[in-house]
Amino acid sequence: METSEIKMDFSNIPMVPGRKLALPKVYGDTPTFLGVPNLDSASPDPGLDAVIVGVPWEGTVTWGSYTGCELAPRSIRHASARYGGFLPEYDINLFDHLRLVDAGDVAVNPNCSKETMKQVFEMMDLVYRQGSIPVVLGGDHSFTPEVIRALSNNRSGSVGVIHLDAHFDNAKGFGTDATPRCSPLHHIYQLPEVRTQSVVHLGIRGPRNSPAQMEYAREMGASVFTIRDIRSRGIDAVVEEAIRIAHERTEQVYVTICSDCIDAAFNPGGPADFNGLFAHEIFSALYRIGEAGFEGLDFVEVYPNQDPHAFSSHLATWAIVHALAGLSARKRGAGNV
Repeated sequence: METSEIKMDFSNIPMVPGRKLALPKVYGDTPTFLGVPNLDSASPDPGLDAVIVGVPWEGTVTWGSYTGCELAPRSIRHASARYGGFLPEYDINLFDHLRLVDAGDVAVNPNCSKETMKQVFEMMDLVYRQGSIPVVLGGDHSFTPEVIRALSNNRSGSVGVIHLDAHFDNAKGFGTDATPRCSPLHHIYQLPEVRTQSVVHLGIRGPRNSPAQMEYAREMGASVFTIRDIRSRGIDAVVEEAIRIAHERTEQVYVTICSDCIDAAFNPGGPADFNGLFAHEIFSALYRIGEAGFEGLDFVEVYPNQDPHAFSSHLATWAIVHALAGLSARKRGAGNV
């Protein structure tokens, strides 16, 4: 994949006057994520570590006025223009060890989920075929199984999944929609390459879960860590166990993050789901998950229309930077795996 390099010293980012004006664009006035080079998907480039891809998709709305998450890839990219890749608390700059590009957005058909999911698969398949991993900006949660299908199509061995969410998202359907945002984990359980005993639901809480969903997760052999587990044991201990389970007897691990794993106080652009992870917990968790290694990641369910200051889009950027910084530490050789 051919890239157009931004002529800028990344060691000084973000403290560069007028930087936002100089950033590469993926469309219109929308900059690439963190200002990384944009990409010509027609030309292979096997030297890339990760490719940013947007999925501006929203299917069936499963509750009230929580809608508009198809706008999030644009909002997150705009928020990311404020930031660089250096985290002083870990003394690491992700750009020192990872080569990232932004491929823009998957072409979606708002009237056809089947066609959209096919497009998602084909884009992710291209990313994996050229030796990179996707970092995906949603969109609603329904597309995640297509990314894992593409991973399995290009990498050998079983797949483990770390799922950070307030909800199980393993409903078997919603009305007439077989692939709504509340069902991706149901479809992931069914993928033959996924080792269901290495699926971890992390951060589950609250009254928008059903007993049948808990029973289904247990029936599949998945591990469930509720918010009470995290509060009693601490986020670090729980994340270490989640990493162990996801990597056990698997060759690949995929990470999927719904914004509502985070407490509503920190996540105004997400659903009204309280008693969730604090910002520092999600950031430290993702850094450690990155250190242990993953082969793809998505961040979904941000609703810009209800978030006039784009706080949740900034939060998503911080979360992704922490995950990539952890992956960078792993590549540097500093990960305690």
